[in-house]
Amino acid sequence: MSVIALSELITGSVIGPNDPGYDDARHVYNFMIDARPHAIAACGSTADVQAVVAHAVATGRDVAVRGGGHSVPGYGTADDAIVVDLSGLTGIQVDPASRIARVGGGATWAMMNEATMAHGLATTGGIVASTGVGGLTLGGGIGYLTRAHGLSCDNLLSAEVVLADGTIVTASEDEEPDLFWALRGGGGNFGVVTEFTFRLHPVPENIYGGLIFFEREAAADVFRYFDRFIDAAPREYGGYPAWHLAPPLPFIPADRVGEPFPVLVSCWTGDHEQGAEIMQNFRGIGPIMAEHVGAIPYTALNSLFDPLLPRGLQHYWKAVFAGDLTDEVIAAHAEHGRQMPAVNCAVHLYPVNGAAHDVAPDATAWGHRDAKYATVIAGMWPDPADNDKNIRWVKDYYAALAPHSLPGGYVNFASGDDQAKVQANFGVGYERLAQVKRQYDPGNLFHLNQNINPA
Repeated sequence: MSVIALSELITGSVIGPNDPGYDDARHVYNFMIDARPHAIAACGSTADVQAVVAHAVATGRDVAVRGGGHSVPGYGTADDAIVVDLSGLTGIQVDPASRIARVGGGATWAMMNEATMAHGLATTGGIVASTGVGGLTLGGGIGYLTRAHGLSCDNLLSAEVVLADGTIVTASEDEEPDLFWALRGGGGNFGVVTEFTFRLHPVPENIYGGLIFFEREAAADVFRYFDRFIDAAPREYGGYPAWHLAPPLPFIPADRVGEPFPVLVSCWTGDHEQGAEIMQNFRGIGPIMAEHVGAIPYTALNSLFDPLLPRGLQHYWKAVFAGDLTDEVIAAHAEHGRQMPAVNCAVHLYPVNGAAHDVAPDATAWGHRDAKYATVIAGMWPDPADNDKNIRWVKDYYAALAPHSLPGGYVNFASGDDQAKVQANFGVGYERLAQVKRQYDPGNLFHLNQNINPA
């Protein structure tokens, strides 16, 4: 009966277990998650979100917030929960004169990039374009423009939020400043963000960059060279070292497809001739198996990995922060990277220096301004029969890196079994986050996330 009652409260649709399309609607990006929510409420407005939250409180049900739906632990759903589905809130308004964009809480980075790059503007987004703007930003937001323009959350100017008590507030430096501080890195702990306002930056339509696959014997030299290079690299450089299995692409020799390789993924937003010089220096590191480098649309680079990562894969991830890449760290990557089990998997070491280090450690809730890299071990594969062995690969890789890493890991890369690491993952601002949580969500209604307990 409460599904029917809920459908009468909002302009959007409500899907329950007895409705057609429920089985598709209940699934999130990670098909390892197999929850059966009480209802999925497709909200078409902030008022809809307000009504759904109030209904969940009144009926005593958990609230799961689904933006882009990419949460690897599956926080956009839960058994018997009411899902606040923001997929109807995807409007984007760009003011090119003031370099500001207002973005609905259900928009993806593909939508955002298309709207802003039409004006030669962008802000720091993720690496996979189908990722939600909301989830990425609330957890910090690392992408190709981090070194040039900071994290996604560093470019957040304000947010419209539905709180646990049903209040709608705007959080900014001038209004609800404690909440605004917490939203920039504190995850989805404080309310449902229905609209974000971002600062934008000029970005050329075509950046210079792409992929260089090195032969495996060059792995240590690639990581060591990159580690020295990135310390003083121009901020126009936004690339990273990685491990990948070679996918079946036209520039990959057919007999090398499926082999593991150290990879440099490069994004250069400056002058193309200077970018070509940097790429040429990379080519001197060691023997190259294949490459695809040149002028490429920024939007194309930002969606480069999307074909490998469709909705419906199995996902299990781990994350660490790192400083300099020591010999022990490089050796761990060389050992475990070459054991990568599926072509969908990825190990990326995203630099978080440059403009990200310009921000004071206590200026936002993202508490790792001392880190040099945010490393993700992203286990992704299609067949559930491979779950045990692939999860073991991720855990073994993580165990090898953890003793040589900084405390914590990037919350957007954390897995569902990382709750014991939450304080370390949020970092130096955790105690203040717990105080803000007590102020804005004392009953911990928004607990389906990397959860911060109210102080």
